[in-house]
Amino acid sequence: MMEGILNASFRDPSGFLFWHQGILYRQVNEVYKENFNHLLSSGLYDSLIKDGLLIPHQDADISLAQGEQAYKVIAPEPVPFISYPYEWCFSQIKDAAHLTIRIQKRAFEFGMSLKDSSAYNIQFLSGRPVLIDTLSFEKYREGEPWVAYKQFCQHFLAPLALMNYTDVRLNQLLRVYIDGIPLDLTSRLLPFSSRLNFGILSHIHLHSKSQKHFADKTVKKKHRRVSTMAFRGLIDSLGSIVGKLKWQPSGTEWADYYEDTNYTAEALAHKKKIISDFLDVITPKMVWDLGANVGLFSRIAAAGGMQTISFDVDPAAVERNYRDSVKNGEPSLLPLLIDLTNPSPGIGWENEERKSLISRGPADTVMALALIHHLAISNNLPFRKISEFLKKICNSLIIEFVPKDDSQIRRLLATREDIFPDYTQSAFESEFSRDFIIKKKVKIENSLRSLYLMVRKE
Repeated sequence: MMEGILNASFRDPSGFLFWHQGILYRQVNEVYKENFNHLLSSGLYDSLIKDGLLIPHQDADISLAQGEQAYKVIAPEPVPFISYPYEWCFSQIKDAAHLTIRIQKRAFEFGMSLKDSSAYNIQFLSGRPVLIDTLSFEKYREGEPWVAYKQFCQHFLAPLALMNYTDVRLNQLLRVYIDGIPLDLTSRLLPFSSRLNFGILSHIHLHSKSQKHFADKTVKKKHRRVSTMAFRGLIDSLGSIVGKLKWQPSGTEWADYYEDTNYTAEALAHKKKIISDFLDVITPKMVWDLGANVGLFSRIAAAGGMQTISFDVDPAAVERNYRDSVKNGEPSLLPLLIDLTNPSPGIGWENEERKSLISRGPADTVMALALIHHLAISNNLPFRKISEFLKKICNSLIIEFVPKDDSQIRRLLATREDIFPDYTQSAFESEFSRDFIIKKKVKIENSLRSLYLMVRKE
């Protein structure tokens, strides 16, 4: 059972998150008392909750406080799965940026402002982004600049600009720079054409030069006053720039993946039925679909009300999956970007501020459909390694075995030597039986493939 302060929240003097007897609490410290009371009394909290922009909370017993500096203890609504910006597709980062701008504008109406704009303060809940840090607000003091401006540029504008102008994969720089992508690096990586965009020129290129100019200067406590109109203008400008940034995915993974498989309509329908039947047997609450592509099979679980994390390595597939989930209003589905051969590690202080993929498990059920041949043949991973990894992240497993005679494997082996004599169905069953109990095995009609339902051995 989890206990103690979360490593992701120890930096903020306003308060922190902690676990007690399996329940997540947030401590509000005395230093934040005035701002917290204003958040509630001004009506801002109620306004944000009404529109689903902020995670709601309940008051908790102050006796749960961790230390004498506590003012209050609250219990925020739990988020089923914590994801990170380097796991988000372009539109997820863009939607999170829009949410941050929208909240800042709303806060201004109630005499408050965001004191930080970290992308890590945003999570996806019920299919939409929501702010999870109740302590992100402070009372607005006329004449002061937006203290979260630089952070917004590094956490949102920089990755979006790089993904838009340079390469969509550059959002992975957020794994390296936990405090946001440095603006000087962003400026160097962006093409000259980005300078023709006045917003990018101002908020990234010139902002970067300004940072460099003042980097070795003595900081003066007295800064230039910023009028309310200029403050609003800055926020409007950032929102407009974000809105105009776009990325259009392309490639077979995006356009016609399922038209490029060897499944007949009958085989595809039977595969869906088998998966549905397996899920009915094990009734999981949390499902991870690994190698989900555009989420065709993820939606079987999500439609049944199971919280489904739909992972794929292809940014185009995840982008389409997310756009479809928003369009269709699918609250139980969360598409995310993950490379299973190099999954998200623990990063930050002591490698614990942001959790690894494995430490966020185990899921009740993992689905690994049309995946194992890619891991075993494309990435030279033995069945033993695959089985050991899957055992770490799930309690039950729905997995598809694709034999060598399958056209997809013949395609993989067309340009390389077959050095996989142990890639057989009997070897697969033997290795996985060391970590799992095989409960069911069903051959997919009009196909060479088989689906297995397995339960992890204790």
